[in-house]
Amino acid sequence: MADVTNSGREKMAEEERSAEELKEKANKYFKEKDYEKAIKYYTDALELNPENAIYYSNRSLAYLRTECYGYALADATRALEIDKSYIKGYYRRATSNMALGKFKAALKDYETVVRVRPNDKDAKMKYQECNKIVKQKAFERAIASDDLKKSVVDSLDIENMMIEDDYAGPKLEEGKVTLKFVKEMMAWFKEQKKLHRKCAYQILVQVKEVLAKLPSLVEITLKETEKITICGDTHGQFYDLLNIFELNGLPSETNPYLFNGDFVDRGSFSVEVILTLFGFKLLYPNCFHLLRGE
Repeated sequence: MADVTNSGREKMAEEERSAEELKEKANKYFKEKDYEKAIKYYTDALELNPENAIYYSNRSLAYLRTECYGYALADATRALEIDKSYIKGYYRRATSNMALGKFKAALKDYETVVRVRPNDKDAKMKYQECNKIVKQKAFERAIASDDLKKSVVDSLDIENMMIEDDYAGPKLEEGKVTLKFVKEMMAWFKEQKKLHRKCAYQILVQVKEVLAKLPSLVEITLKETEKITICGDTHGQFYDLLNIFELNGLPSETNPYLFNGDFVDRGSFSVEVILTLFGFKLLYPNCFHLLRGE
C-alpha cells in the first residue's frame, strides 16, 4: 500500500514539474507577444495540473490580448473558484467584464483589488475609470424620458455633408447601395481604411428605414430545393466575415444568409462588420436577414 501511495505522489510531483515547464514556455511566448502559442502551452499545463489558479489567470490575460473576452472571463472566474484569495484573478475578471460592457460586475472586482492593494496605481486608475462609467450610466438612465427621446437621424444634414477631394474610397452611387459599392467597401476595409462618414450615415439612415418596417417576428419560407446559410455571432471579427463570404460566396438572391445577433461586440473591427452587413441588407432586404443583437 505504501509503495502505491508513494508511486502516486511521485507521478503527481512529476506532472506538476512538467506543468511548470509548460507554463514557463507559455510565459516566454507571451513576452514575445505570440499569444496563440502562449494559450496553447497554458492549456497543456492545465491538462497536467487543472487546479492551478495561476495557470488560469495567465491564460485569461493571454485571451484578453487576443480579444477573446468571454474565454478570459471564464478563466479568471475559474482561477477564483480555485483560490478566492488570488488577487490577480479579481483583476483579470474585472478587466474581462469591462471589455464586455459589464461595468457593475467589473467595479465590484476592482473594489476588491483596490482594497487589498491600496497602493496599486494601475488598479486605482481602472477602478476610478470604471466607477465613472457606472455613475454615468446611472445618470443617463435617471434623465431618460420616452417623451423626450428623438432619433439622431432627425438631426442629421447628410445632403450638405461634403466628401473631401482627397478621399479615394468607395462612394454610394446616387445615394444608393450597389453590389459594386459593397465590394469596394469590403476591399477598402480589408486594407484597414475608413469609409467616409457621409457614406456611413447614408447606410445607417437607409437601413434604419428598412428595419423599422419589419415585424418583430420575420418568417422565412424556403422551397425544398432552396438553402440558406446561417452564421453565428461575428463579434466584430471582420476578417472572419470575409472568410465566410470567400468560402460560401457573397450574399445574393440565390445565396441567402441569416446572421445571428452579437455582430459588433468584443472585436476591433465592429464598424467594418456592421456596415458590411447593413450594406447587404440594403441590397437584398428579402434574402439577407439579421437577427436582433448587439
